[in-house]
Amino acid sequence: MADHYSSFDRSGTSWLLQRLTAAFLVVVLAFHFFLLHFVNHAADVTFAGTSARMSTWTYFSLMVLFLLTATFHGVNGVYNTVVGQDGVTGWKKTAVTAVLVVASLLMVVQGLRTALVWTNLF
Repeated sequence: MADHYSSFDRSGTSWLLQRLTAAFLVVVLAFHFFLLHFVNHAADVTFAGTSARMSTWTYFSLMVLFLLTATFHGVNGVYNTVVGQDGVTGWKKTAVTAVLVVASLLMVVQGLRTALVWTNLF
């Protein structure tokens, strides 16, 4: 039988955070699908409706937390997959880290800008 292989170090914080963010994302995605595909059908979702939902602190906070969690989960997974491959060390590892950090920051900034446009909170 084959040995179990994972690029994650199970004793590290990164491994635990990957699992916790996955569990959070499953719950938030279930909420999203229920709200926007069963309660409100996708064809009925409008900018005004989205703005109304985003104008409540609870929904806005949940969506910002969703953005941060999804960004971390995705980037952490890509990083561990790429770095877990043999030969990705030194300057290559530094380059991967730099590209993923910049991509993460751009994604979070753009996500926050978009979320703020939909609110009347600020």
